[in-house]
Amino acid sequence: MIDIQDLHLSFGGVSVLHGVNLHVPEGTAVGLLGESGSGKTTVLRCLAGQYHHWSGRLSVAGEPLTHRLTPERCRRLQMVFQDPYGSLHPRHSVATALAEPLRIHRLDDVSARIDRVLTQVGLSPAFRERLPHQLSGGQRQRVAIARALILEPRVLLLDEPTSALDVSVQAEILNLLTSLRERHGLTYLMVTHDLGVVAHLCERIGVMAGGRLVEVLDREDLRAGRVQAVATRALLEACTESA
Repeated sequence: MIDIQDLHLSFGGVSVLHGVNLHVPEGTAVGLLGESGSGKTTVLRCLAGQYHHWSGRLSVAGEPLTHRLTPERCRRLQMVFQDPYGSLHPRHSVATALAEPLRIHRLDDVSARIDRVLTQVGLSPAFRERLPHQLSGGQRQRVAIARALILEPRVLLLDEPTSALDVSVQAEILNLLTSLRERHGLTYLMVTHDLGVVAHLCERIGVMAGGRLVEVLDREDLRAGRVQAVATRALLEACTESA
């Protein structure tokens, strides 16, 4: 579903991505794991169209991605951001936030679509008129997920979707994402620095360090410590020390 080939990106002459190659099969969840500054979120932003000066080849569902953001690309691929409060306008109600992408893409049945997607993420239509400050952190992230889903994309890019949440709420959101993927056949590419999160949601994990993809392994290999790259070993050791 997602193909990344020889992806390079520089800022001011400084290279931040060095020939990243990654394949995400349709209907699977793949995680990009790494420390801050490893380049994992930069890969997501290239796919999402937030960076336009990359080189290499990106494609989704067999369609090449250009450096221009098109309506078709937005319909096919949506992003869920790290901070649900920051990604929602503080003065816009839930209904307004969900209606905006429908209006931009000139889709009809707005009210019915809003009610349907709220139900899908475990919120009732009674939440339609609430403002972000009237929601809990978990509820705000559910709204952010609903906004990503309302255009019925095939791919979700997940940028640390639980890191701003309490531990008890993190599990709820991860379980929701798992259920949504199974129900709708979605494909996920998620970035995180949390081994527990990536092992919960993703079947395959790519480890990034210094703008390079240094290892790709199965979830079972990660859990068993069957890793080869120095960066992966360091992440496992850091997780063990903090436990």
